[in-house]
Amino acid sequence: MAHPSQLGFQDAASPVMEELLHFHDHALMIVFLISTLVLYIIIAMVSTKLTNKYILDSQEIEIVWTILPAVILFLIAFPSLRILYLMDEVGSPHLTVKALGHQWYWTYEYTDYQDLSFDSYMIPTQDLTPGQFRLLETDHRMVIPMNSPIRVLIASDDVLHSWAVPALGVKTDAMPGRLNQTAFIAARPGVYYGQCSEICGANHSFMPIVVEAVPLVHFENWSSLMLEDA
Repeated sequence: MAHPSQLGFQDAASPVMEELLHFHDHALMIVFLISTLVLYIIIAMVSTKLTNKYILDSQEIEIVWTILPAVILFLIAFPSLRILYLMDEVGSPHLTVKALGHQWYWTYEYTDYQDLSFDSYMIPTQDLTPGQFRLLETDHRMVIPMNSPIRVLIASDDVLHSWAVPALGVKTDAMPGRLNQTAFIAARPGVYYGQCSEICGANHSFMPIVVEAVPLVHFENWSSLMLEDA
């Protein structure tokens, strides 16, 4: 998860997020090179009184500064489109979870089970135990098996919300009357935090998302206990 004074992204916990991090570094390097070139040209123009007559009227230079930006745009566009299609690919999920946004909490329904659903509220600051994070912990976590394709169906019961977990590379809007879907694979066990990323009212900052990825055996034990309690 994020930590104070962090400058970069959170550590990737899914293959898609790893691809997003690689694309970010790729695009940032291109921006850095362009900025360096532009800065050098500005400094050269300001610091010298000499004028090159071949630059003032040159077909070759005009061809270069027309084609070169197009090539750079292709170098950015193709990896971007590849990741866009990867993020949109659902495939054959092993588990489907429906996340329903309310003001201001989430409801999770495990649609592969008959009676497995629960509400997830933020734990108030005064009820936190040592080691828990303020404004990020919930009374019920969304538990999923690791290394399994997970599909999340996202909707809203009232206003616009957004189900976002940065470490998993997931951010999908929750809209009333519309069912959106996203998919991810948790590559390793852990607890991943997110928050509603769409301004949804007075308590918008108090509806966190907690996803806990566990081995399949632990997930089966957890689901059995939840069904017994239901």
